[in-house]
Amino acid sequence: MPTILPFRAVRPTRDKVSLLAARSYESYTEAERESRLRDNPFSFLHIVNPGYKYQKEISGVERYQLVRNRYLEFKEDGIFIQEEQPCYYIYKIVNRDGLEFNGIVGATQVSDYEEDRVKRHEDTIEFKETLFKQYLKTVGFNSEAVLLTYPDNPSLEAIMQQVMETRAEYEFTTTYRDTHYLWCIQEPQMVAKIQNIFSQMEAVYIADGHHRTSSSYLLAKEWREENPDHNGTEPYNYFMSFLIPESDLKIYEFNRLVTDLKGMSKEEFLIALDTHFRIEKRGTEYYKPSKKHHFSMYLDGAFYSLYLRKSAHEFKSALDALDAHILHQLVLKPLLGITDARNDQRLTYAHGKKDLAYVKTQVDSGEAAVGFGLLPVSTDEMKQIADEGGIMPPKTTYIEPKLRSGVTIYEF
Repeated sequence: MPTILPFRAVRPTRDKVSLLAARSYESYTEAERESRLRDNPFSFLHIVNPGYKYQKEISGVERYQLVRNRYLEFKEDGIFIQEEQPCYYIYKIVNRDGLEFNGIVGATQVSDYEEDRVKRHEDTIEFKETLFKQYLKTVGFNSEAVLLTYPDNPSLEAIMQQVMETRAEYEFTTTYRDTHYLWCIQEPQMVAKIQNIFSQMEAVYIADGHHRTSSSYLLAKEWREENPDHNGTEPYNYFMSFLIPESDLKIYEFNRLVTDLKGMSKEEFLIALDTHFRIEKRGTEYYKPSKKHHFSMYLDGAFYSLYLRKSAHEFKSALDALDAHILHQLVLKPLLGITDARNDQRLTYAHGKKDLAYVKTQVDSGEAAVGFGLLPVSTDEMKQIADEGGIMPPKTTYIEPKLRSGVTIYEF
């Protein structure tokens, strides 16, 4: 069912890959970006931040065109090479915490997204879709793969283990202390077997990269309508993806912080919560939820456990039973007045890797009045919501692995 093909990646030469590979632009602090741009002429950041060359902030279409110019300069200078024949790529990441992620980089057909064989669980913002579509249209490449996941497959696992016993094309460790490995699969029989295994799956699921996927689809739709000779095999009909088995996916929660109690006192707020939750004060003892429908709350120097009163609630869908949805419907919206969880400036998020100490610090410092801790979403929950056509609230999942930009590039 899903069509996932090998492709001729543009990628850095073996001696430059450790210098070129970069985290997402937004993940660096301003000082970190400045250091890498100043000291490393091979960093992919020079491509995505082309204004650095002129010490000027550049945006919009002007920036997009300069991104393409820098990319072409890297190709002209021999920093990038292009595969002579289509390949799949096995990509292995061992992160600084010792977690290992193994998957396959390929080109996924955009029509599978349109026809729900690539399933989504998050909503997208039209403005961001349009902006990124224009970016892709101008630069002509994907440099950061969409993270997709599929049910564990023994045949694919056996292929990956067989290939990973050979010498990797790339093996490098970053200053972030993640180690990356890449193998190229060119052997025709193995390529055909991988393609056939993917084609027999009912669907794959977007784990991370909903806006990149939807923007690729919109661009393909536009070019398809403009191309009288369109036949479906053009490169714009695909987007680069990194496909990993469900068991390799690591999902963290996003905790919530709210700046004020909407005029309520602490006591009034606790009484309002009592309608839907059993409340126990834990004091200074850190409390992290261990079961679904259990929540942590930090308020006025103390932790509380909130247990949903289940007898008063009927769950008609997987989304109804999602903790982030429950918190929004019962607390954030009716009690704290947050109707737009994506844009309300009173609500901020902290992913679970920052843990509850960060939530406590934000409240103790006065940056927030109250913080809520949630249990991470399971892969099965995420899939069930996607299968039912549900859309999770914003910032429900923080998912690893996080890929490096520039290691493989898909041109269209």
